[in-house]
Amino acid sequence: MTRNEQADAKHIVLTSHPPRRANSAIPLNWDEADPIKRGPVIGTLTKPGDRNVIGSHSGGYAIYRALAVAAGTLDPDHKADLTNTSPTNKIGPHPQWSEPGRIVSLDPWGHMVADVFGDLIAQGIDIRPSIAITKARINMPEFPEATKTGRLVPDGKVLQDNGDVNVTKVAIEPIWHLPGIAARFDITENELRRKLFEHTGGMFPELVTRPDLKVFLPPIGGMTVYVIGKFEGLADPSTKVACRVHDECNGSDVFGSDICTCRPYLAHGIEECIKMAQSGGTGLVVYNRKEGRALGEVTKFLVYNARKRQKGGDTADKYFERTECVAGVQDMRFQELMPDVFHWLDIRRIDRFMSMSDLKHDALVRQGIEIIERVPIPDELIPSDAQVEMDAKKAAGYFTDDSVSMPTELDATKGRNLDDY
Repeated sequence: MTRNEQADAKHIVLTSHPPRRANSAIPLNWDEADPIKRGPVIGTLTKPGDRNVIGSHSGGYAIYRALAVAAGTLDPDHKADLTNTSPTNKIGPHPQWSEPGRIVSLDPWGHMVADVFGDLIAQGIDIRPSIAITKARINMPEFPEATKTGRLVPDGKVLQDNGDVNVTKVAIEPIWHLPGIAARFDITENELRRKLFEHTGGMFPELVTRPDLKVFLPPIGGMTVYVIGKFEGLADPSTKVACRVHDECNGSDVFGSDICTCRPYLAHGIEECIKMAQSGGTGLVVYNRKEGRALGEVTKFLVYNARKRQKGGDTADKYFERTECVAGVQDMRFQELMPDVFHWLDIRRIDRFMSMSDLKHDALVRQGIEIIERVPIPDELIPSDAQVEMDAKKAAGYFTDDSVSMPTELDATKGRNLDDY
């Protein structure tokens, strides 16, 4: 062992339950309306005494940051220079931000830390934004095609001739208020903490050793919000809102897989948002990082193989059964936390909701958000190989709204096998 390694070893203490530290000098009072009384989210690793949460900033990328430090390419004491990083659009504060139990999975002040907590940052406290807001353009090959067929009409403001769409983009990292998360799932906080600790292999001992720390920065993907049209219209009850809530499906969204309707429904949802913006309303797309029903892409591909290789091929009546055989559960995209972003944006009504999922619809309605109309994907946008998925979801009762009409061309007992792909 080298002299440096010996010196490093002196500072390494291995224990399943590290000693409890004193409470943070800057407490975090989640439901406090005044941001100064509430306090900032501090997940710093440079000054442990300042920490008032479990986990670290940018939790989903913490391991990459650790690798960068280990490789010597990142100074572990680096603090972000937040000059000129302020949001391009104003959001809040809104009453829901401090209403107990209303927002439990994100920090509503996460985009305003440079302004609200500027004095603390100037004192050397490592406080970082968990939300960023910028302006941009997006484009999908479906948009120029939609203009050719007349579904979309460029106006030079919302939609350009080349298919570019002007948007405001919002990136949000998950910040979990553990008592609120537990209440949303109707379990005790102790039970939630214990399961999070046990089923992450003990990655976060503070879950069971620091009951005074009520906020957790989980190492999972967050969400991106795309706003089309009047940003301020989201909180204006006189402005109509079209919305698509979309859970990530990399194989379809990016690479155009024809075994599911994810990309077609995403494109359709954005098209409807564009139309709403052009008519004076606002379009909203909420894109959640929940790959493969939050089961992961490896599990999803294993399920694909299992479905296609079974006797009789891929059939609707075995669709969910094969998923459950591999993953142990049909779906882990629990939508209970999804409405939080709507409360953050002060959205109380959705006029056109591009989704046929009762899970999404019901989660929003339970949280007091009114949905006027549910809009199904047009039959002509459904890939032929995705018909199994659509029939399976229909049979499982995913869609109960009378306005949703589902195609039934494929018999549930007849399907494709792996050799057909």
